Order: sequence, then C-alpha cells, then structure tokens
Amino acid sequence: MNIRILFACVALAAPLAHAHVTLEQTSASAGTYQKLTFRVGHGCKGSPTHTLSVTLPAGVEGAKPMPKAGWTLSGTAKQLTWKGGPLADAHFDEFAMQVKLPATAGKYYFKVSQLCDEGRLDWDAIPDASGARPASPAPVLDILPAAAGAPHH
Repeated sequence: MNIRILFACVALAAPLAHAHVTLEQTSASAGTYQKLTFRVGHGCKGSPTHTLSVTLPAGVEGAKPMPKAGWTLSGTAKQLTWKGGPLADAHFDEFAMQVKLPATAGKYYFKVSQLCDEGRLDWDAIPDASGARPASPAPVLDILPAAAGAPHH
C-alpha cells in the first residue's frame, strides 16, 4: 500500500474517533430561514442513544423539527427533543430542523443533550477567550451579516 494513501486514510478516520454532535452547516446569513442538521456520531461509551435534545440560543426562533421514523418529537419555543430509536453506538444519524436566524451576526452555540441506555453526554461547552477547544463542545453556527438586498422571508 502506498504510504500516502495510508496517511490519507488515517487522517480521514481520525475525526470519527473523536466524533461529537456537530452541525452540518458551519455558517448562514443573518435574518434568514435555515435548515440545521445535527449529526450524532456515536452513543455514550458504547451505549445506544435514545434521546436527543437541542436548546436554541437566544435570537434563534421558530424551530420546526423534521420528523424521523421511530422517533417522537416534543418541544418548546427554545428546545426540541427527539425520543426513540435507539441509535446504536456503531452508527451515526442526523436530526434536522428549520429555524429563523437572528438579524445579528456572530457565533451562536446550540447546547445538545444526548441520553443513552447507559449514561448521557452534554455537548454544551463554549470555547473560552483562549480559543482552546473544550472536551464537549456545543455545536456552533457562524451567522454572517446579510447581503445587501437579500430577501428575509
């Protein structure tokens, strides 16, 4: 096997070993409606996931969750929860919603709780001023200033 191919395979597999709950989208325009897709890459120390709750940051409104077969939905104006599954530790899945983004640009952090048959993981840490990546980072969306003349519906 070519050594370059081996290194490329290792580099691609490394993020999977430390998978977190992440957002598929890394940025979006202020004041728009946006589909957000939360990716769950593993369970809790080998245990399957049965509940995922996403708390919306201040300014993010109007969440409409996408239903998933085998999961029930519940929620409030600030938190959506999927219960069911289960999602085995050996698999990943995506949980989606549509939201209205705030008009103010900046980094917005979505706190996520992942409950498993044995244990839970809270993806709620926000980086401090040093910029060091926390052990259990909250998914983040970088909201960019809206382009001049862009529609906001």
